[in-house]
Amino acid sequence: MSKTTKKVIELAEEELNNSSTVSRKKEKSEFPTLKAIACVQQECQVIHKTTQGYGYTYADLSAIYKELLPLMKKHNIAFIQPIVGTNLKTKIYHTKDESAIPVEEIAEIPQGVQLKGMNTFQVYGSAITYFRRYCLSSFLGIITDKDIDACGKEIKSKESNIKIKKPILPVEKMKDVIKKLQNKEITIETVKKHYSLTDVQLNTLKLC
Repeated sequence: MSKTTKKVIELAEEELNNSSTVSRKKEKSEFPTLKAIACVQQECQVIHKTTQGYGYTYADLSAIYKELLPLMKKHNIAFIQPIVGTNLKTKIYHTKDESAIPVEEIAEIPQGVQLKGMNTFQVYGSAITYFRRYCLSSFLGIITDKDIDACGKEIKSKESNIKIKKPILPVEKMKDVIKKLQNKEITIETVKKHYSLTDVQLNTLKLC
């Protein structure tokens, strides 16, 4: 093998190795986005003192944005919450790292719900606002209202000292509960026997 041929082979192998290294460096991953979210979680303070609710306080969207946006900018992430059909998508993406894959979750907005004293557009607008606040807070793992919205109420059993926790009424069951209340199939007290209700949920059910 001539020196020229050997040199050409060496250069080709070097170029191939460099291409593989570059390719590996450009592999996309959710890790940079998730790492930035973790940093925001660690620095974010509890946000729940701006709006008075039924027995506790919670944060409205403007208060959440005021606290979150500077932290998200600091750690190079941003979010969008577009409405896709009957769903609300919450998508968080990295603004600096091109290899970072966005993370997202989708929540279904209940349709055909009727609330006393509110027209169709008001009900829908209220639902969107609620889901934007709730989904963003849940996705980022931050506290935006009192503990009752994060854990169930504890009930002491008389037959034992075991503490039983009521689960929070799932968002996806709200539509069904509202319909049953409107048809007088159940009462709010019936719902309370099985679930712990947040202030927003309780106020919504009272309007049925």
